[in-house]
Amino acid sequence: MHPAYSVIFFTTSSGAGYGLLFWLSLAEILVPGLLDRWPALAALVLALMLISAGLLASTYHLGHPERALGALSQWRSSWLSREAVAAVATYLPASLLGIIWIAGLPEGMVPVLAGLSAAGAIATVFCTGMIYASLRTIRQWNRPDVPWIFLALAAATGGLLFAVFAAFAGAGLQASLVMFVSLSVGAAVKLRYWSAIDADTARYSVEDALGVPGLASVRTLDPPHDRPNFVMREMGYTVARKHVEKLRRVVLMSLFAVPLASVLIGALSGWFIAAFSLAILTATLGVVVERWLLFAEAEHVSQLYY
Repeated sequence: MHPAYSVIFFTTSSGAGYGLLFWLSLAEILVPGLLDRWPALAALVLALMLISAGLLASTYHLGHPERALGALSQWRSSWLSREAVAAVATYLPASLLGIIWIAGLPEGMVPVLAGLSAAGAIATVFCTGMIYASLRTIRQWNRPDVPWIFLALAAATGGLLFAVFAAFAGAGLQASLVMFVSLSVGAAVKLRYWSAIDADTARYSVEDALGVPGLASVRTLDPPHDRPNFVMREMGYTVARKHVEKLRRVVLMSLFAVPLASVLIGALSGWFIAAFSLAILTATLGVVVERWLLFAEAEHVSQLYY
């Protein structure tokens, strides 16, 4: 699949935003008062900015961005529509949290709103992953572990952002422990995914594509086109195997190895802010390359025709 940069930005930016919103909400439930009112508000604003920037970028991948609101109406059958509904719904409790902190209102409703915000963040990212996992035409995406990759990496990248706020609040050691576990889980999920798609020797056949898998042999009588078309451009992207292996190593180093080492060094030295900042910089590169690979390694069944 051709890596669509608007979608790569959408999934990485909004993923980090929802991850940050999740950890902020969880902290408000489990450790009330960990962040003072203004730092908590700053974290919330950053989360909503990342989410909004990502959602806005996703509309550029539509043929008619002005029709984006139409996606909200198909929630019974479409994971993209469910994602849109969950994203819009999550704005309500998150915005109410912000209003409470801005106005200095009583915080009795904060745990409830935080719980709804955390649930909305999880639901939205899960729906994003299911958009890809539900596509039977792409075997590398049509897997039950794909949504968990989106969730794990959102928790890791957004968690690193929250760790900076936690460090300023004097909870750097606790944040280091949580991030070490989160990054380790993300690495394990991603390595398992790569191992699984590499070991999967099953390939779609022309017979499968036509819906007659038992047929002995099918061939085309004529070439489909005499020049490239949209389907070939969008779904016929190729990347050399040697480049895939190199880029996977880039992901492992920048998204997992360096952040894990930084978090560990920060916990041992007490330089939490510097450690988390370095981890954020390298993880940003890593998650972008990881998402690029998710597209570049995907094989669409339509290419059997070409």
